[in-house]
Amino acid sequence: MPRTARPRRRAVLAALSCCVAVGCGTDTGPAGARPTRPPAAPAASGQGVVTWAASAHRVGEAARGDRGYRLVVHTSVGGSGLRVRLSNAFGDRPVTFGGVHAGLRRDGAALVPGSNRPLTFGGASTVTVPAGGLVLSDPLPGHVPAGRDLAVSLRVTRAGGPLTGHAASMQTSYVSDGAHTAQESATHWTRRTGAWFYLDAVTVRPRRGAAAVATLGDSITAGWHSTADRNRRWPDHLARRLARSSTGTIEGVANEGIPGNRVLSDGPGPSTLNRLSRDVLSLPGVRTVLLFQGVNDIKAEPAPTAAQLIAGYRTLVERAHAAGKCVVGATVAPFKGWPEWDPAAEAVRRKVNAFIRGSGAFDAVTDFDRVLRSPSDPERLLPAYDSGDHIHPNDKGMKALADAVDLGSLECRTG
Repeated sequence: MPRTARPRRRAVLAALSCCVAVGCGTDTGPAGARPTRPPAAPAASGQGVVTWAASAHRVGEAARGDRGYRLVVHTSVGGSGLRVRLSNAFGDRPVTFGGVHAGLRRDGAALVPGSNRPLTFGGASTVTVPAGGLVLSDPLPGHVPAGRDLAVSLRVTRAGGPLTGHAASMQTSYVSDGAHTAQESATHWTRRTGAWFYLDAVTVRPRRGAAAVATLGDSITAGWHSTADRNRRWPDHLARRLARSSTGTIEGVANEGIPGNRVLSDGPGPSTLNRLSRDVLSLPGVRTVLLFQGVNDIKAEPAPTAAQLIAGYRTLVERAHAAGKCVVGATVAPFKGWPEWDPAAEAVRRKVNAFIRGSGAFDAVTDFDRVLRSPSDPERLLPAYDSGDHIHPNDKGMKALADAVDLGSLECRTG
């Protein structure tokens, strides 16, 4: 999809005395900037760079009582000044949060001793987010390592109505009743959940010039059918590749995939056109959008024409370019064997892929179709990459997708 390489420094911090704030840990990070591209500014007005994100949608009704969530997320880029973004985007009434903490996870719901730190919002320990709103915490002093599990614990003291979150996290998080967010043990965090609630982004201030890529997609990008609790979604594999790279400036990865999501019409979550601004353009430090969308439009009933879907892609690219983002387009993968596949849908997929490959509308292209398709039947997933439902890749297929991305292409710049 993207185009150019990035530099990753990563000197293991010399002493544990450098481990402040969210705990101790080694961090290997980038060192220089790509000479052929100007270094990226550290994100909107010094807000930092996104290190983790998940697209929010409506996930049921909010609990009205005193409820705590310990949400486990995995960082991509390391840095200082951690901030969390809480979302009430789909709520119809205010939600009040108190006792929000962040710490490094040790195992299960237990945290690394001494790492759990309170977060504030405008200096206050509680914050009320209006219906449809977002709030960003104050920066937390100290360093947050790259490639580590972070536990963000929040207490909801007042809620109700539609609940904002991300249902298919492929990660176990934890729920409690009462005020236990400051606790580092797992004692009161015995109930499990497979969703993330209210939290939709975590940012840090990494080395100067570092930036991020947002992977914008559907259930394949969200990691459906990858092994849970192992960070084997293809954007996770991509983040690890970026962490090992010695050149380039892209270090952060924001996973903006929603199962069932479509480009043109709302369904499970708002359409890509309707969520682009909140889920991608509002994230600090995002330079490149890697767009891997379309299969849910193609297999919908009624389905759009190829021309309509292509017009949607063009609109997304124009809006991203207007915001100064580079857009890498990924071809739509085969899905023959899925119940909604038919020759008409296949014809649309081929036309759409021809546009992605040859139109020049994108700043770069990654050919996921060629990566995943079977040589003996190009309308099907390669059996070795098929999770069994003929549309979602397994762990091996997820890694193959990430390995196919030209890291250099992620460095492209518009204008």
